[in-house]
Amino acid sequence: MALALLILAIGLALGVRVLLGQEKFGKIPEGERLERTQSSPNYRDGEFRNTAPTTVLAEGQSKLKLLLEHIFAQKVRPRPPKALPTVRLDLASLDAAKEVVIWLGHFSYFIQLGGKRILMDPVFNDHAAPFSLFNENFPGTDLYRAADMPEIDFLLISHDHWDHLDHQTAVGLMPKVNTVVSPLGVGAHFAHWGYPKEKVLEADWNTALHFENGFAIHVVPARHFSGRLFTGNKTLWGGFVLETPTRRIFLSGDTGYGPHISEIAGAFGGFDLAVLDSGQYDSRWPQMHMTPEEAACAARELQAKSLLLAHVGRFCISAHPWDEPLLRVTEASRDMPFQLLTPKIGEPVWLDDAERRFAHWWENVGIEKGK
Repeated sequence: MALALLILAIGLALGVRVLLGQEKFGKIPEGERLERTQSSPNYRDGEFRNTAPTTVLAEGQSKLKLLLEHIFAQKVRPRPPKALPTVRLDLASLDAAKEVVIWLGHFSYFIQLGGKRILMDPVFNDHAAPFSLFNENFPGTDLYRAADMPEIDFLLISHDHWDHLDHQTAVGLMPKVNTVVSPLGVGAHFAHWGYPKEKVLEADWNTALHFENGFAIHVVPARHFSGRLFTGNKTLWGGFVLETPTRRIFLSGDTGYGPHISEIAGAFGGFDLAVLDSGQYDSRWPQMHMTPEEAACAARELQAKSLLLAHVGRFCISAHPWDEPLLRVTEASRDMPFQLLTPKIGEPVWLDDAERRFAHWWENVGIEKGK
């Protein structure tokens, strides 16, 4: 019996090792990259830390409890009852000189700005999790594959969670991407997946990367965490500011509300557009994502002319109804000094169009009785 149990234990251990050794789990920093992360002032006691004291989970919560609740707990309307209305464009045929922002669902965005083509946190997969049984996308939202993308000047990755960094997407995009830009340490995943060193730029918070014709990418703080399985906070998380001589766009990345919002506002003095985390909030992790009301307040604080929602419309990670962020942010944005933009997934937001208007498309999706 003892021998049988030993053999079973060894077999299980080997099975787990093989499972976790799959390419999609990526790699944490080591060698020169590890030394660089450890030299960051934001890296203390073996991990990256937020600028303000932050706890990932509320008191009384645990990862195991969250997993069990995610699988077994009853949720109210976590997914839309039918396919979401979307717009599918031939992105390669767009005039690269025309500046546009196109939401691809969740926190994935295609952007043309300053003559550059930019992808933010693309997930061209039907699930955002280690295994296809979990976190399946909403019906109708799986519009693109890597093969559909034009040449990409900059691939921006805010952090290494599965709903922002997808192995299949990253590998598929490799021939099309000129440069990856990420916070410190995230490049370890790309190196593990075959990206050449010269294609990957990593930067600490409050770092500006300058390119030709006055185009700049700033890596800025966010209030969040990182990690693809058991090892957490070995890579940095963050947001981005895209800046040209005539425009400035803020992409928050996953973030809770915090003092970093006012610091970013003070550093840049206003934005033409703010793309803000406003979904997947939950009382079980209150500091990890902004509520719709916090997102509206943040947009005002950032002196944004327009607000676009992110972290909504494609995956269910939290317990709130799928359309609740859209309903709440619409109410919270009334009488605010910015324009709330609510395009469908794939519907272009032309930055030169001052008269742009979008329908409340989620109202027409309907509610399935009893869900």
